[in-house]
Amino acid sequence: MFKLMVGLTLCAACSISQAALQIQSWTLSNGARVLFVENHTIPILDVSVDFDAGSRRDPVGKSGTAALTNAMLARGLRAAQNPNEPAIGEAQISDAFADVAAQRGARLDDDRSGVTLRTLASEREMALALLARLLAQPSFPQEFLLRDKARTVATIKESLTQPEAIADKAFARLLYGTHPYGAQPTVESITAITRDDLLSFHAAYYVANRAVVALIGDITRADADRIALQLTQRLPQGAALPDLPAVPAAQGREERIPHQATQAHILLGMPALARHDPDHFALTVGNYVLGGGGFASRLMQQVREKRGLTYGVSSYFNPMAQAGPFQIGLQTKKEQAGEALKVTRDTLADYLREGPSAAELKAAKDNLTGSFALRIDSNRKILENIAAIGFYQLPLDYLNTWNAKIAAVTVAQVKAAFNRKLQLDKFSTVIVGGGL
Repeated sequence: MFKLMVGLTLCAACSISQAALQIQSWTLSNGARVLFVENHTIPILDVSVDFDAGSRRDPVGKSGTAALTNAMLARGLRAAQNPNEPAIGEAQISDAFADVAAQRGARLDDDRSGVTLRTLASEREMALALLARLLAQPSFPQEFLLRDKARTVATIKESLTQPEAIADKAFARLLYGTHPYGAQPTVESITAITRDDLLSFHAAYYVANRAVVALIGDITRADADRIALQLTQRLPQGAALPDLPAVPAAQGREERIPHQATQAHILLGMPALARHDPDHFALTVGNYVLGGGGFASRLMQQVREKRGLTYGVSSYFNPMAQAGPFQIGLQTKKEQAGEALKVTRDTLADYLREGPSAAELKAAKDNLTGSFALRIDSNRKILENIAAIGFYQLPLDYLNTWNAKIAAVTVAQVKAAFNRKLQLDKFSTVIVGGGL
C-alpha cells in the first residue's frame, strides 16, 4: 500500500509541476489560516498543521520544551466527554493510524512546530479525527516524559563528543548570544522540564487563532474547509504573544575548541536574512555562485580544486522569521586549518568586491530555474512549500513567480545585496579541532 501511494503521488506531482499551482487560502472563524491545493489525480490527502511554537518560544532555562511538547503529542490522549473518545496510549495511537495506512509525522524548528498526515482520501475520517485529538487532547503521561527526557539527555551527551555538533552549537551561540535563536538544549535544561511545563507550553502556543493548516489532495474546497475546522475547533484561542528581542548586531567573534578529531571543522558567518527580505532572490542566485552550486561554486574552485585544502566547502542563507544565519562550512586537515580559513575569507572578500561574472550569473540562474520542478515534484514537497507560505505569510503566487524572479536578478543586484547583508569583519568563526 505504501509503495503504491508513493508511486501515485510522484506521477500526480509531475503533472502538477507542469502547470501553475492554484493555492486557495482563507481564514476560519476561529482565526486559523487555511491553504489548499486541489488534486484529484490520485486518491491521497496530505495535511499539515503548524503553530508559532518552535524552539524560539522555549522558556528561559528550559530549552527543549518545544521539542518535548511536540514529540509527546502522540504519547497518549486524555478522555473526552464523548464516550466514543476514551483515553488511549501510545501503542493504540500508532496502531490506529496503521490500521488505515495513514502516516503521521511531526516537525520542529526554531520558528514553528506542527504535525503532518498522509492518508488515503477514502480512509481519511478516522485518521483526521485522531489527529484532531492529538492536537487538542494530549495527556503528556509522566512515565513517557521521563523516558523521552532520558533519551534526549543521552543524545545531548553523545553530541558533546562530535565535532560537527560542537561547532554547530558554538556557532549559534556566537551569532545569537542570549537571543532565543542561540539557545540550545542542555542536560541541565532538559532535566529542569516538568510535565506542567509541557501543559503550559501546549496551552499557550497550540491555539486555533495561530494555526496554519495546509492541505493538498483528492478533496474539494468544501471538504478542506470542514477538515481544517475539524482539526482546530477544539483548540483554545491564544492571547497575543510577547515580542521576541531583536537579533543582536554581529560581533565578529572567534572561538577555537580543542578536539581529538583528525579534521578541523570550521564555520563562519553572521545573522543575515529574514523571510520577507526583498534581497531574497538576489542572495539565492548569488549564493549559488559563491558556495551553493557544488563543484561550480567559487569556494569549491578556490579551496578544493586549486589548493586541495578540503573535500567540500559550501555556503547558504537560512531565512527565518527574524534574521537567520549566513554560514560557510568546511573541514580540513588540522595543520591546514589556518590556510583554508584564509583562502575562504579571501574568496568571500573578492566576491563582495567584484560580484559574480555575467557567465557565472547566467549559469546559476539556468541551474536554479531548470531544477525548480524538483522542488515541487511530490505532494509532500508541495505541502512543505504551501505550509511555509502560510506560516511566513508569503504571497500565494510565490511558487508560480519564483522562476521569473530568479531570472530577473542582475549582477549589480547580487553585488549590492551581498554587501548589504554581509560584512566580513563582523563574521563570527568557530574552529573545532584546528591546530591553530
